[in-house]
Amino acid sequence: MVNEQNNDFVVTPWEVHGKIDYNRLMEKFGTSPITEDLLERIRRHAGDLHFMLRRGIFFTHRDMDWILDEFEKGNKFHLYTGRGPSDHTHLGHLVPWVFTKWLQDKFDAKLIFQLTDDEKFLFKEELELSDTYSYALDNALDVIALGFDPNKTEIYIDTDNAKTFYKLALPIAKKITFSTVKASFGFDNSMNIGSIFYTSIQAVPAILESVKQGKNIPCLIPHAIDQDPHFRVARDVLPKLGFYKPGNIQCQFIPGLSGPESKMSASDPTETIFVTDTPKSVKNKIIKYAFSGGQATIKEHRELGGNPDIDVSFQWLKLLFEPDDQKLKKIEEDYRTGDLLTGDLKNILIEKANEFLIHHRKEREKAKDKLDRFLVKD
Repeated sequence: MVNEQNNDFVVTPWEVHGKIDYNRLMEKFGTSPITEDLLERIRRHAGDLHFMLRRGIFFTHRDMDWILDEFEKGNKFHLYTGRGPSDHTHLGHLVPWVFTKWLQDKFDAKLIFQLTDDEKFLFKEELELSDTYSYALDNALDVIALGFDPNKTEIYIDTDNAKTFYKLALPIAKKITFSTVKASFGFDNSMNIGSIFYTSIQAVPAILESVKQGKNIPCLIPHAIDQDPHFRVARDVLPKLGFYKPGNIQCQFIPGLSGPESKMSASDPTETIFVTDTPKSVKNKIIKYAFSGGQATIKEHRELGGNPDIDVSFQWLKLLFEPDDQKLKKIEEDYRTGDLLTGDLKNILIEKANEFLIHHRKEREKAKDKLDRFLVKD
């Protein structure tokens, strides 16, 4: 857990706010920056680099070098990522999933996707287990809609896989002390005992493929950096049980509509665009709420230019909706010089976002007929 009051930001698996200092997070969490040498190794195997790597959106890692060492020896890794289903999927959730899809394609990797309906039930007082399970099924459609290979993708809902998960979580839980959980997550004695046990469940997918194959299989976990405490605990415990430490590759947060110091959250619809939002709703939210890096008047903007570094519309294009570096560079330059107005920039985002989401919703409908191919149940 990082609670940097002096730096005015908070990052935990359940709470993120303030101006995030990602260098400080790497220092606190003990992760390594993604270097040019590492990027070149990834490029050599993948044939190119995903725009999220080129732009530093995925910016830090643990043991990615080792993952590639093993890959070069012929010991292929599997992927593991997931989602805590407390509402409909929003754009922030898509960032690591889009990148994970690229990794699956480029490295011919199996994906284990965990939907933690139990976690959200334990941590969200207002949600019943029936709510989180329903959201898990709903969120699974969004995973499938991104085009993951059904022959190499397994989606697990925790309560549907209690037999498998609980049996594997018990030895993990036995190695985790309450003091470790309190230190890692900032828990106090008011936490329910399910919350204290939960991190052992989140560690299970990292070893699931190894258990199935009867030999150690490297695991790479792409995720947003707020989930790091779970995997620090897993990396500490799993070698004690004879398993590899999972590797991690971690991304920045997509900001909420109100500005660069916010994080998109399902709990605030004015901060968030959900994949289920209509084109009209997407347009209205961006026009009304998207924080601008422009000047107060058109005249001032033409003279002084805008600041894309704090402009939410530009940041969303950079993080998700404009994969073409040259097009993004032109938009950035025109905004900085004042040739592109804030309204123009918002209109570019509206067009790009709705084009993406209209296609996504079509694939989401098709996914309803594919759900049973992806879901694994005990």
